[in-house]
Parts: sequence; C-alpha cells; structure tokens
Amino acid sequence: MSIVADLVELAAAVAREAGDLARMRREEGVHLAATKSTLADIVTDADREVEELIRARLREARPGDGFLGEESAADPGSTGITWVVDPIDGTVNYAYGIPAYAVSIAAVEGIADPDQWQALAGAVYAPASGELFTAGRGAGAWLDDRRLAVTVDTPAGALLATGFGYDPATHDGDLATVRSIMPIARDLRRAGAAALDLAYVAAGRLDGYFERGLKPWDFAAGSLLVSEAGGRVTRLDTESLRPMLVSGGIEVHARLLDILGDET
Repeated sequence: MSIVADLVELAAAVAREAGDLARMRREEGVHLAATKSTLADIVTDADREVEELIRARLREARPGDGFLGEESAADPGSTGITWVVDPIDGTVNYAYGIPAYAVSIAAVEGIADPDQWQALAGAVYAPASGELFTAGRGAGAWLDDRRLAVTVDTPAGALLATGFGYDPATHDGDLATVRSIMPIARDLRRAGAAALDLAYVAAGRLDGYFERGLKPWDFAAGSLLVSEAGGRVTRLDTESLRPMLVSGGIEVHARLLDILGDET
C-alpha cells in the first residue's frame, strides 16, 4: 500500500471513531466549555475530548508527525507530514442539535501553511448521517465506495453555499458578497459547516462554495475532496485577516472568481 493510501486509511478510521464519540456525547447532552473569537463562537467539552482522541490515535500510529488542531497547541513534528484537524466542524449546529456537523482530518506535506503545504489525504465524517468522504492525492475522492465528481453543467444557475463570520462587524460585507453572486445562483445554502459544504461540492450536491475567514482546519480535508473530484479551490486575499475561499466545478469556480476576485 502506498503512503497516500495508508494516510487515507488512517484518517478515515480515526475520523469515524472520533465522529462516533461526538455523536454519543451529543446524545448525552452538550456542555459549553468556552467562547473563542466572539460570544457566538463557542467550543464544547466534546470538541476538546474529540480532538484529544484524534491526537492520541494519530500519535500512536505515526508518532513523528506534526499536528495542527482547532482546540490544542500545534506540534511541527519531525517527518514533514502534519495532521490538520477540526474535531467538530459546525460546533454551533452541534450544540443546537442540528445534524450538520462533521469531523475533518487531513494529512499534509510541508509546513502547516495552506499556501505552502501539499495535501496528501483527507477524511470528512458526518456522524449524524454516517457518511464518510475520503480523498487521496492522485487517487480520487470517494463517498464510501462511490467515486465522486463535481457538477459540470449548471443550466438553471449554480446551487451555491456560503457561511458568515461570528463577528457582527463582518456581516454587512458578507451580505454584500452574497448579493454580488446571486445573479449566477440558482439558490443559496448556508448550513454552517465548511467541511461538509466542501464535501458536498465534491459530491455534486452543491455546485460551488465560497466563504471568508476560514481557518486551515476548516478546509484542509474538504479542499482535497473537491480537487480530487475534478473541481478547483482558490484562496483570495490571503494577506488579510479574512481570506476568501472559492470552490466549485471548473466553470462555476471560474464564474465565482470573476465576481469575487474584483472584491478583494
């Protein structure tokens, strides 16, 4: 088995175990542990417990690898491979009992900087539905045993997804961005979990997705899913505090770039 296949297998197994733990904790009742960037940006005890499980499992399997997670300190490692992890993407959904949340695990080569790393493997597991999305560099993107492909044609307009930041000061700008893309949209979805939105683009359930202010763990695995499903992912305005991520099939991606590139 190749190194990429090994990494995909490990990411998938750990994501599934971690997601099952998250679902069990959700059924037991959610306890808020803290807020992060703003009062609306929350972290639960489950986020921390799930990340600790993921970190432990990856350390057992590959003790020299680095780790970059949402809830714990970064570790550069010694092998040149870093695991980029969001233990529960969509924490607000999770806390409210909305089933749109996921575990996102990616293995990347190079330093833990999305503008410089090369993604090797990724897994996005949605515990509420039991769906496991995986991708390996050069090996395609998959939903269980079904190979994924992005949407090619959008004659009725593109079904797009986006998200908004937690800081109220950013909402006017985000809404203005939505207004700018609506002429090419069939409709808009705002589910609240970037990893799932990207997985759905890879699966052809969405035609495109864009959002400002994502963190590396939000998109590391999902971006690989999209690119391995034949789509494209671009980050704009990367020197700002809120870079823009744009993804979709080739045509939709290009149309979004034409509009959103003028705003950055």
